[in-house]
Amino acid sequence: MKASFAALLAVLLCVERVASLTCFHCENEENNWNCLKPKTCGDSDKYCVTKFFGGGVGDNKKQSISKYCSPLCPQGGIDLGVMAFSIKCCESELCNLSGASGVKSSSLILVAGTLASLLYIFGAKL
Repeated sequence: MKASFAALLAVLLCVERVASLTCFHCENEENNWNCLKPKTCGDSDKYCVTKFFGGGVGDNKKQSISKYCSPLCPQGGIDLGVMAFSIKCCESELCNLSGASGVKSSSLILVAGTLASLLYIFGAKL
């Protein structure tokens, strides 16, 4: 009895996770509500990825959100004020729920940054 228990325990400790990861999936959607479709990832996929791109000023703002499974984590981002790009990744079931809102630029920050730049440029010429 002890030998069979020890063998069973050894087998269980050596077995890798068989179930595939599940992530939300969408391509180039304008809002996060359209990105809530779950998809079972492939065996080599280890990450759920959210890619966000947004840009524009005033009423001409556009954004694009894509979510997918990936074997690699291509995380990074840049925020230039009038344009932002971000790739976030995570490793658990349906973890890519958000629309990568951490890089979305706020209008107040845009205005403050633009004013500070103009003051610096015109202040240096006076």
